[in-house]
Parts: sequence; structure tokens; C-alpha cells
Amino acid sequence: MARTTSNMLPLGTKAPEFYLNDRTSETGWFSFADLKGEKGTLVLFICNHCPFVHHVIEEVIMIANDYRVQGLGIIAISSNDVVNFPQDSPALMTEYAFENDFEFPYLYDESQDVARAYQAACTPDFYLFDNQDKLVYRGQLDDSRPGNGIPLSGSDLRGAIDSVVYNRTLNEEQKPSIGCGIKWK
Repeated sequence: MARTTSNMLPLGTKAPEFYLNDRTSETGWFSFADLKGEKGTLVLFICNHCPFVHHVIEEVIMIANDYRVQGLGIIAISSNDVVNFPQDSPALMTEYAFENDFEFPYLYDESQDVARAYQAACTPDFYLFDNQDKLVYRGQLDDSRPGNGIPLSGSDLRGAIDSVVYNRTLNEEQKPSIGCGIKWK
């Protein structure tokens, strides 16, 4: 299993805008502005087949359910090349979202332009923006990885979200996420 780390987009970066197709509803295309939350917005790059994503998806769903009711927008994006990795196709994205009870959009970045704008490098890759759309956190969910024996807690990401939602001081020492590399065309 290849391990790729986040590129760590500079803190304070304004959220790159996008307009992508939502694979959870088949009903529309959405921009960052359409989906951002009142208190802040979590953008995560994931895909259907990555063992690192499979390892964390239950905790990601719990985080989404815990915080979206508190004004956090949650947006998942898949940017993988589906020609060479058909298991990440839009149809299977819809199935994956349904099987995992996504209550947030799962957008398809066919051109990979959005992944480039966010400097996404791996799945999962997490970006947390405040209510002014400025990046305040980028990095890991927690220290757990497939096979390392550390239980999932979501502690790093939850701490960052708490700082945004409850207007607390955020630790600027942030660890990069580690996962499967984005499958570039």
C-alpha cells in the first residue's frame, strides 16, 4: 500500500471555487459557495477504493453527522482517473455514498482541476475553512492508519472543527494526512 502525504496548502488560503456534479443525488451541480456552512466548511478528497479511506470512513460519517447540524458544511470530492481506476467511476461513487449513508454531497472532479487547485495529494485529504472561507486546517484525521493498531478517534480533525464551530484557538502545528495518492491522468 503506497503512502502519500498531504501537500499542506498554506493556512489562510481562500477556498478555491469549483462547480462539480453531485453523485449522491443525480440532481445537480454545486459550487463551494452553494455548499459552504454557516460556521465553516470541510472539504475532503476521498475515493471509493482506497484502503485508507475505507479505514476512516465510519469516523468521517460520524464527524459529518455531529457537526453539520452545528453549521459545518461538508463536501466530499473524488478526483481519481476513472479510465485507469474504474472502481472510482461516478456510478460507483453513487453506490459508495449510498452504502455508507452519506448525508453530504460526493462530487466528481472529472478534470482534476479542483484537486490541483486544492493541491490535494492523497485520499483522504482534509481541508477545513472558517466562515470567511479561509483555510485553518489541513492534514490528518488522527494518527490511526490501516494496520498500525491505533484506534480511530478523529481527534486532530475534531479539534480543528471544534475551534471553528466554537470560536476557539486552533493549534497551527498540524500533521499531514497520509493515504493513497490521487490517481492522476
